[in-house]
Amino acid sequence: MNFGSTSPRPVGRPREFDMNRALDAAIRIFSEKGYHGTSIAELKAETGLTAGSIYKAFRDKRDVFVAAYDRYKQIRADLLDQALSSASTGREKIARVVNSYAMSACGETGRRGCLAIGAAVELVLSDAEIADRVGEHNRKLVTRLEGFIRDGHVDGSIRKDVDPAGTALALFSYLQGVRIAGKTGELENHMLPSAEAVLRILD
Repeated sequence: MNFGSTSPRPVGRPREFDMNRALDAAIRIFSEKGYHGTSIAELKAETGLTAGSIYKAFRDKRDVFVAAYDRYKQIRADLLDQALSSASTGREKIARVVNSYAMSACGETGRRGCLAIGAAVELVLSDAEIADRVGEHNRKLVTRLEGFIRDGHVDGSIRKDVDPAGTALALFSYLQGVRIAGKTGELENHMLPSAEAVLRILD
């Protein structure tokens, strides 16, 4: 079901909605219900948009999802950069990343879930473009964690015998898993202690 044409919008014709606000609403419902579990009607109701109000903005539900996914990843990257801005050692940088994910697994945000881990993973086997997006973001995060471990080797905050590649993948696996665990809310009291426990692999 299409929302409308994707031909260029006439010059001077203003859109009738705030794009970022609409995408934030799409992020919420896709995260909660998954891609396939979100209907066109539910998406329109959540965003407050109609076919007319999004004329020429999106072709279909998939287009909305791709735009929501890209915005979600940018928001998460900005929040992470902010958390990392005052970290001085490699271990502290990793701790900021791990604690950020653990905190995101708590409360309403935790129960809503992660768009990238939930809805996006639904599509990786059937949609090559989304699979590429997910794979690229995953590789970037693992590479970043590996770099922080190497920083820790240099500044002395992480043991020299900690393998950067293997440990970065182990940390990445924890980050993905803690967001999945946060969906039920049952383990919320254990999220921050679990973060402290996983950081001990660096000691």
